[in-house]
Amino acid sequence: MSVAKTQFPGPDEYIKVTRSARSVKASAVGGVVVLGVLIAMPYIVYQDFTNILITFFAYLIMASMWNLLAGFGGLVSIGQQAYVGIGAYTTLVFANMGMNIFLALLLSLVTCAIFAIPTSLLAFRLRGDYFAVGTWVIAEAYRLIVVKIPGFGGPSGGPLVGDFLQIDPTLRGAITYWTALAVGALTVAGCYLLLRGHIGLALTAVRDDEVTARAAGVDVTLAKRVIYLISAAGCGAAGGLLVMTQLGVQPDAIFSVQWSAYMIFIVIIGGIGYLEGPIVGTIIFIVLQETLADYGTWYLILLGLIAMAGAIWLPRGLWGTLSDKTGFRLFPVGYHVHNRALLDLVTTKPSRVAKKVGR
Repeated sequence: MSVAKTQFPGPDEYIKVTRSARSVKASAVGGVVVLGVLIAMPYIVYQDFTNILITFFAYLIMASMWNLLAGFGGLVSIGQQAYVGIGAYTTLVFANMGMNIFLALLLSLVTCAIFAIPTSLLAFRLRGDYFAVGTWVIAEAYRLIVVKIPGFGGPSGGPLVGDFLQIDPTLRGAITYWTALAVGALTVAGCYLLLRGHIGLALTAVRDDEVTARAAGVDVTLAKRVIYLISAAGCGAAGGLLVMTQLGVQPDAIFSVQWSAYMIFIVIIGGIGYLEGPIVGTIIFIVLQETLADYGTWYLILLGLIAMAGAIWLPRGLWGTLSDKTGFRLFPVGYHVHNRALLDLVTTKPSRVAKKVGR
């Protein structure tokens, strides 16, 4: 049996590795169009609707950060409200001291990352369920510390004062909206770029099997700490946006575990381990919140039932289920291997295969 060399493609044509099974050019163009429409929103809709979108972006930022931790890093935390609170108080305190509120918002990211360093040294000593509960306890400790500081307003918190309040309310609402949009877009883009690099590969290895990843040479501790610091900074930015929207802060509310509950719900419904998951989950959560919030306790019960149903029947979330069936990804961060030779042999008739191998 002889092989006709001219019948086969070159070695480089046998196997092709791409980031996505399909072209993402159309989705990229669509993303630019959507971003343009969102930028123009204050000119075409009422302020009540842009206020809802500000809340949407704040939830999206927090959920994306939690998805980065749990979905890609395997770190299930229920204490991310600590950084929401720290970011909010950082923005409030520095803005009230006369600093430009946008600079104060930027400083909140740095402050949260700094606080996350000693926190990670303590929390990373724990594993699994102990890590989750430990982060919650740490968040409560931060809340109690803030309450004990008289300059922060004590248990009642404090209002936002300064030049930001001197801006016309309509213009102030538009500026807050554009700031939230910018932070939200940068968060999604930053997660995308991060996960396409070496940190993304390291995180995937750690999530799948930490022991094997460590044996393969992955610096597990470094990868976890980097992603934890980034997640803390993102949650701090969301806290700063909440201060700009609510024009004040109250410790029990801003350090509430409800923020982590919202993050978990959004990611589970949307799709954990997918960058698109928090986007889909946040849309669903906002719709449910605006539709059912007036039902009081029943609203919370319904959210719980939806979360349980999603975890049981759609363990990969809405986007995960859709992506598994269609192969479509808006933000492809993995790799797809296309084996042309194998595909030719599978799709070619037996008689033509015999000719190719020289029978």
